[in-house]
Amino acid sequence: MSFFGFGQSADIDIILDGAEARKIAEVRTEEGRLKERHPLYYDGESISGKVNVTLRKPGSRLEHQGIKIEFIGQVELYYDRGNHHEFQSLVKELARPGEMTHSMSFNFEFVNVEKHYESYTGANVKLRYFLRVTVIKRLSDLVKETDIAVHTLSSYPDVNSSIKMEVGIEDCLHIEFEYNKSKYHLKDVIVGKIYFLLVRIKIKHMEIAIIKKETTGAGPNVFTENETIAKYEIMDGAPVRGESIPIRVFLAGYDLTPTMRDIAKKFSVRYYLNLVLVDEEERRYFKQQH
Repeated sequence: MSFFGFGQSADIDIILDGAEARKIAEVRTEEGRLKERHPLYYDGESISGKVNVTLRKPGSRLEHQGIKIEFIGQVELYYDRGNHHEFQSLVKELARPGEMTHSMSFNFEFVNVEKHYESYTGANVKLRYFLRVTVIKRLSDLVKETDIAVHTLSSYPDVNSSIKMEVGIEDCLHIEFEYNKSKYHLKDVIVGKIYFLLVRIKIKHMEIAIIKKETTGAGPNVFTENETIAKYEIMDGAPVRGESIPIRVFLAGYDLTPTMRDIAKKFSVRYYLNLVLVDEEERRYFKQQH
């Protein structure tokens, strides 16, 4: 709405080069269920395109104090919404202060942009990359933002040894479990087995769960959110001594992210495998594996 002619006098559009051919990534919204679709970029890729500034009234004039475009990487903690923590900011000037008498287009390019972190939307934190165009005006700026998604590429670890461990309750239950790797990629398959060495309690069933642990903040303002990504029953009924139960979990079907450690000194995301045994009295015994 415009009072005394002070309303928004132009529309801004950001058009990315090669948008039609570029992969699209789905990024969770803060609500967690819906997904937004953004063009996908990788670390070191250039970001280029053009900005269209279209005057709403042909023949009108738009005075401005300059036009700029920024590429911003930002962490937003939901409990501290007033403060956006920018870990990356690049600026290009598109136009010097002056007057627009007709609609204009401006080309831009940010060359070989480092993007160290992966886009992420969690329970208490959001990491986003976006382009922001600002037409600087005396009273109120005209601003347009458009998000991009960033995926980081990881190399396979040099060492990826299997995990083997014995756990139990003295004189009641003794099991040995083994997973084929200690590190998995997002489309991997967890393969393992559980071997019962001693069974003196009546086990009703056994399940394996993938737990996501998100930690945000620092010092007194640390928030931890645990989310069960998947539950997978691997045994129904009582096992006997010497029995071996195979494990096979396909990760591709679940909404996983890479493990994130101390991202921009603001948050971490880790995943755990929970092995849970339930006896006939509904008591639960579990072992968590990082």
